[in-house]
Amino acid sequence: MTLEQLRIFVEVAARQHITQAAGQLNMTQSAVSAAISALENRHRVALFDRVGRSIVLNQTGRVFLKQAQAVLASARAAEAALMDLSGLMHGELSIMASQTVAGYWLAPRLAEYRSRHPGISLDVRIGNTQDVTDAVVEGRAEIGLIEWPQQRQNLSARRIATDEMIVVIAPGHSWADLQPRTVNDFPESAWILREEGSGTRRAFESLLETAGLTTAALDVPMSVPGNETVIGLVEAGLGATLMSRSIAAPFLKAGILKEANIPPLPRPFFLLRHWERYRSTAADAFDAMVSVAVPDQQG
Repeated sequence: MTLEQLRIFVEVAARQHITQAAGQLNMTQSAVSAAISALENRHRVALFDRVGRSIVLNQTGRVFLKQAQAVLASARAAEAALMDLSGLMHGELSIMASQTVAGYWLAPRLAEYRSRHPGISLDVRIGNTQDVTDAVVEGRAEIGLIEWPQQRQNLSARRIATDEMIVVIAPGHSWADLQPRTVNDFPESAWILREEGSGTRRAFESLLETAGLTTAALDVPMSVPGNETVIGLVEAGLGATLMSRSIAAPFLKAGILKEANIPPLPRPFFLLRHWERYRSTAADAFDAMVSVAVPDQQG
């Protein structure tokens, strides 16, 4: 068993699709299939069920996935330790960010970091807040960037920026009259929400709690992953939504969406790191670049 086989297995397990995994790994489909087959044949196990043309992680594969991820995390930590011996001349930094953070805030910071440390390659992935937190806990990402605090053992959370959440609607929505409204008025509208586990969804639920409400009291036609899908559904007139002002800004400027006259909700962004895992010089440099002088919050 090699680290390369483990890396291929984890990628295929994440996507449960040989072709997509091959594209992500920059490998041929046949090479990825061969690596998975070699791993299964060598140990006489089946890690995936082949259903028609689909490949589905089975129970054995799910158990092995956790071990494979742990081994790869340890290997990355060992490599980072060696890279630190050469300072910031070369190495790799793994970052995972939630969709809202990655949508506009992260790009200029990555560009700045790259200009300061051109020898450091950046492995950047995107998921929701829950995905990002899990990745940092499990060592799949050394730095996590999220927009809702997560209480997890051995994680530190440093506030690095403040976002503003606003309610946006289609121009034809009844709230486009710009009359003042509050959370107590939320049951009057249908709502398009982000999926559970996203920071945006949690922000919305926390806002409801201030009025003693839950999503069960609302008309929620659908919950979907991804800000782009939410924007499209709101634009189509299916309901209102809560989202980052920065994400909504170009659509507001173009007149595609309108901001309802509801007080905005401040929301901080957090940088996550693991207390007990190896902390590379590359990650320390990124942390120092983006952090602000605010107290740490630990979970």
